[in-house]
Amino acid sequence: MFENLTLADRFAALKAEADRIEKLLTAAKAEIKATGLSLVEGEMADVTVTLSERKTLDTKLAQQFLSPEQVEACTKTSLVETLRVKAKVAC
Repeated sequence: MFENLTLADRFAALKAEADRIEKLLTAAKAEIKATGLSLVEGEMADVTVTLSERKTLDTKLAQQFLSPEQVEACTKTSLVETLRVKAKVAC
């Protein structure tokens, strides 16, 4: 289906399809959560819904208690690669 496209066009087409599926997945998640059930059973799969608590560090608040040197010592740097799609024609 996508084999005859250029690499950039294949990437853009696949990204568009992934975005479409992501919207469907988000809607299905919302529908499952709206049931209020912790187990939603199907013929091919069961979906469990769990609630957990996550703790995160408020870095802006932490910076008020640390010196700039301490903040720098606790800072991790990583490379982030980004691919952006810009359509040349309307799809």
